[in-house]
Amino acid sequence: MAHDADEHGPHVHTFGQRVRRERERRGLSRPVLAGLVGRSADWVKSIETDRLIMPRLPMLLRLAEALGVDDLATLTGDERLAAATYTKAIHPALPRVKDALADYVLLARDTEPASADALAARVRHAWQAWHGFGAHRTRVADVLPRLLADLKYAARVHEGGDRRRVQISLAQAYHLAQLYLSFQPAQDLVLLTGDRAMAAAQDADSPHAIAAAAWYLNHVYRDAGERHEARVDLAMASVQLLDAERGPEDIALIGLLHLAAALSYAKVGQKGDAQRHWDKADVAARRLGDAYTHPWLIFGRSMVDAYAITMNTDLVRSGSAVDAATHIDLGTMPSATRRAFHLVETARAYSLEGESVAVVHLLKKAVEASPETAVFNLYARSTAAELAECGGAIIRDDARSLARQLGVAA
Repeated sequence: MAHDADEHGPHVHTFGQRVRRERERRGLSRPVLAGLVGRSADWVKSIETDRLIMPRLPMLLRLAEALGVDDLATLTGDERLAAATYTKAIHPALPRVKDALADYVLLARDTEPASADALAARVRHAWQAWHGFGAHRTRVADVLPRLLADLKYAARVHEGGDRRRVQISLAQAYHLAQLYLSFQPAQDLVLLTGDRAMAAAQDADSPHAIAAAAWYLNHVYRDAGERHEARVDLAMASVQLLDAERGPEDIALIGLLHLAAALSYAKVGQKGDAQRHWDKADVAARRLGDAYTHPWLIFGRSMVDAYAITMNTDLVRSGSAVDAATHIDLGTMPSATRRAFHLVETARAYSLEGESVAVVHLLKKAVEASPETAVFNLYARSTAAELAECGGAIIRDDARSLARQLGVAA
């Protein structure tokens, strides 16, 4: 087959060449990409060399997600297709949250700002709403616009120690906004909230706030395709601000940042580095004991164990991922949102083993644990759509019911 340009050049013309270009841009090997989409490395090679035709929409969406591609035209060449149209469910409160982030407090109010203590209590309640059972995105979206406005106003008016405490709360509120925006068609705002959270944390001159901001920025940069070296450097620089001898907060944040590094290395297939950092997170969890869980970051024993599933799945070590899943009790995790997320990740691990019955069962459990987590999860949506259309007879009815629950039924 003749082509007008070299497959590495700016004008690639086949679907396979476009997939290869995006994979190499993200620094992914074929086995790693294969693991992310639940296929073999040979399948990826066959796609990239055009021995296989372009897959159907569910697999296209999964490829786009794994490659960090928002516009399917990047892969298909058809400008009418956008991945966001098919994969990213839009929460009805998204416009209000967007407006709140775009609003700048320029004029003084007639009223005094809320106290730093009162604002911190409101942020704690918002985090409790996020981790609680039920419509967590909706609950947070109801309070987030006013909370951000009041925090930004207080940060302008308060001085000294009170201003720094407000900045810490503001950073935490931006973290919530970032989580709300995840899996929404608002990638630019996800980056914005991550940056603002770090700026507020630095203004507060708080090592704990900076470390938490680094954890969330690591996820933002990973989803945006930033180099894993930069993400690991950020996490490890933030570790230097902490001291395990100061107490549980520092230990938990140190463990969390090593988890960030482990996930970054796993995304690019560096098994040894990923395992080394996960081991350090494991040490932190052991030191804190089984009874400890960070109140809003949820770092603790169950979180470290759950992320072993994600790490091994990203490394295409399906046996290790499934083994990790069989040794964890997600019921001990005090966050319905996180339980649902890790159930979806467990389903992703079983998909590498070709266990479609387990995949459907786990995704249905994720819906039960936290419906809005599953509805806005790209893997859950694309997998439910694919299994509803192409799954075997033994799972077809359950898969179609799941697809209807997730809003992706044909």
